[in-house]
Amino acid sequence: MVKINSVSEGSPASRCGVREGDLLSAINGHPVKDVLDYMYYAAETRVTLDIVRHGEELTFRIEKDEYDDLGLEFETFLMDSKQRCSNNCVFCFIDQMPPGMRETLYFKDDDARLSFLQGNYVTLTNLKQEDIDRIIKMKLNINVSVHTTNPELRVKMMHNRFAGEKLKFIRQLAENGIKLNCQVVCCPGMNDGDELRRTLSDLGELMPNITSMAVVPVGVTKFREGLYPLTTFNKQTAGETIDIIGEYQQQFLEKFGTRTVFPSDEFFLIAERDIPPAEFYEDYSQYENGVGMLRSLMDEFTKALEIAEWEGGERHVTIATGYSPYPIICRLARKAEEAFPQLKCDVVRIRNDFFGDTITVTGLITAQDLIAQLKGRDLGDELLISSAMLRRDSDVFLDDMTVSDVERELGVPLRSSDSDGYELLDAIMGVTY
Repeated sequence: MVKINSVSEGSPASRCGVREGDLLSAINGHPVKDVLDYMYYAAETRVTLDIVRHGEELTFRIEKDEYDDLGLEFETFLMDSKQRCSNNCVFCFIDQMPPGMRETLYFKDDDARLSFLQGNYVTLTNLKQEDIDRIIKMKLNINVSVHTTNPELRVKMMHNRFAGEKLKFIRQLAENGIKLNCQVVCCPGMNDGDELRRTLSDLGELMPNITSMAVVPVGVTKFREGLYPLTTFNKQTAGETIDIIGEYQQQFLEKFGTRTVFPSDEFFLIAERDIPPAEFYEDYSQYENGVGMLRSLMDEFTKALEIAEWEGGERHVTIATGYSPYPIICRLARKAEEAFPQLKCDVVRIRNDFFGDTITVTGLITAQDLIAQLKGRDLGDELLISSAMLRRDSDVFLDDMTVSDVERELGVPLRSSDSDGYELLDAIMGVTY
């Protein structure tokens, strides 16, 4: 049973007499243990709620439109506690965090429910057969962190003795019509090369229900004392990985009409290769994994420039970015300056002293690195950053400093924008809506 924290006024549940503090026992005769049960069984047009109120069992019957919300609120979004990861992956970024940061940054979740509801990737090691049966029954598509289809290697990489045997769940889900998006965190000398070929071959056998795959390079910080000795990709090994993925893209394209597997943008930056054109990324199915994000940004920026009109006088801005995308951001800034002579747009690459200079992506830049490397510079009218540096829907950086802290220290307004070419050009031009 799950305690009802509140009932929305005027909702179907409110109109039929459900109250705050009631215990929800079942919906249409099905026990409810979490948000998946609640959402699945409550979607019907006729809903029977079994409620316990002060020890008394009550039944409420509701008629509503399909998928209309009943109006019940619970103590947590999941209706119970978030499932903690049971793995100790050799590449886990959380294990490479410095001490003294906010507690939430150290929590490792591996909750399949967040895969369905928020797009998180999960390893399946927390799941039992009854969980897989429920996924199949509810026809829930899922995002899976595979990393390797070699059972022994998966055990080694995840430091979980069940990691290898749980690979059977991937096949079981795919064979029962569940669509899976997959990711591989690729570690040089472990699951690259022939091991990567094995993984892509094995997953390819489950297509078309394996709908997309992303291969991303491992991130290694300076805080790895006592951890597995990982190395990072270099120009040669990154290029070799791109080429291996390219072999399977061609095979899948010929057989299924889709490339399916994609290297993340970071591989192209490390290999010093051009970012492929938009058609390479098809429907950008792995965008949130950093696959095609830079291509989308460049194309959107170019389109935005074609219709933009300059208003006002001279403007000087500075863009702070990571080492990896620095050349591309510079190229976009020069395009903007060529289009608008009134504009001066400086681009500064920020070295990641906080996590170590092996971390070159923009999203892991902290406020203290911004301040240390930009203080005393003429930053112009505004400092522009990617919203990826901030906690979602907030103005807080990874090191718990805020946008206001940076503005105060640098003496300049700070503006963030999403990884969107239109938004970036608006920020450069000072356009507000």
